[in-house]
Amino acid sequence: MGKLRNRLRNRLAQGANLTPLTLLHSNDIHGDFLAEESDGKLLGGVSRLSGYVNQVRNQESNVLYAIAGDLFRGSVIDSEFKGVSTIEILNLLGPDVVTLGNHEADYGLGHLLLLEKCARFPMINANLYVKQTGTRLFPSHVILTTGGLRVLFIGLLNEEILSMARKDALTGNLVDVSDPAEEVGRICNNYRSDDVDLTVLLTHIGFEEDKRLAARLDPAWGVDLIIGGHSHTLPDGPACVNDILIVQAGCGTDQIGRLDLLVDKRHGTVDSYTWQAIPINDENCPRDLALEQLVYQFKTETDRKYDRVLTRFPRSLAHPARNQETELGDLCADVLADALDLDVMFLGSGSLRCQSLGPVVTRGSLLEAFPFDDDCSCVPVRGDALRQMLAYMLREETFSGLHTEFYQLSRRLRLVWSRQEQRFLCLELDNHPLPDSAVVCIGLQRYHLNNFPNSFGMPLEAALAGSVHVLSTSCFDILEEQLSAGHCHPAAVDGRLTVME
Repeated sequence: MGKLRNRLRNRLAQGANLTPLTLLHSNDIHGDFLAEESDGKLLGGVSRLSGYVNQVRNQESNVLYAIAGDLFRGSVIDSEFKGVSTIEILNLLGPDVVTLGNHEADYGLGHLLLLEKCARFPMINANLYVKQTGTRLFPSHVILTTGGLRVLFIGLLNEEILSMARKDALTGNLVDVSDPAEEVGRICNNYRSDDVDLTVLLTHIGFEEDKRLAARLDPAWGVDLIIGGHSHTLPDGPACVNDILIVQAGCGTDQIGRLDLLVDKRHGTVDSYTWQAIPINDENCPRDLALEQLVYQFKTETDRKYDRVLTRFPRSLAHPARNQETELGDLCADVLADALDLDVMFLGSGSLRCQSLGPVVTRGSLLEAFPFDDDCSCVPVRGDALRQMLAYMLREETFSGLHTEFYQLSRRLRLVWSRQEQRFLCLELDNHPLPDSAVVCIGLQRYHLNNFPNSFGMPLEAALAGSVHVLSTSCFDILEEQLSAGHCHPAAVDGRLTVME
């Protein structure tokens, strides 16, 4: 920040009309409210996050704090109160603007609109709308003023919100998502007047998609900056595409992005900037005791309900990445397949929201690891269709950093996939090659069943070899019961899903 101040002094001496602006940004908080120990030190948590934000607001003259989507899901405190606790906590944290993420619809679109009424900060989105009328569900943008600067924020998200919205029978098919680039042009043409000094897209589409979006934008629209989320990217520094800076800040509350700008008011452009990811720890961040007290009020209530111990694993089971076989994924897929008498359980990797579980497993830690509870159906598919489904899951986009669906598989299915040859070197069920004519009963959660074409690259009807029927109304109930009863096998990655380079 010292170099930026020196540049400001030098440029002001040259007659430039520059104004400093500090933009703080988070994304994908996912109910990450509590500090966690790392290398003997406490890291993250909204108490210290708030302490840092307040500290910067006291130190700098012009400060705005933005959150780029996915406030909800990921913690017992959020799930137990269906986001109401999160909104109350964020009201004390005090962001200046928030955009929607795909998980904002997890409790239903109607519930989201209720939560928005409880928020004491603007929640914006320009491209989620009612199909029949074209009406946006939320304010498309907001213009915030600080230190004489007028900053236009436009909120954008991707189509993944529709996957969760479809679970709502009343409203799920009434909404749609429009093209982000078209909406940017529409908003800028209408609301980006001469007195707007900076234009910021607050997006929840992923870092690589942010780059693609920036490349499509007309320079005449005057977009200066994209603050993004969704892909949980923590870059070494901002990307720059089409003269637009692009930043993101990982996920959770372990760090916060800080962008210090000098804004040229005369030309409405960024003169210079510095960016860094600030660790949220004792060294950088004082505690916000008022916010901490509110969090622990919620925690006390959830502890009473969720601290019951279910089981103890021999060791902590890992789930380090979505696009590979994992210990925790194997365990959960096997438990569900055994309990429901399935040939193969297809458990969405994204259903597991932690990098490890155990060794002691409480009801609360299981809920944090598996927060997206829904029913599970038996889906009979032909062998040739199953082969196509798996090939689509293992296409190259899966390994390129894009958010594609990937599945943890139960033990009876084993496969070896060659990325170089783009084919199966082995595909077996019960140690025998999978015949094209076989009928395989696979298990799918409702979310994945509803979004079958997006997950597997084919219509559901093209794969079916019989009728679909619900086996259980709660996957969480099965995991809780079976773990409590000790009906789980020692989990280790056993090569049931092998990907060769």
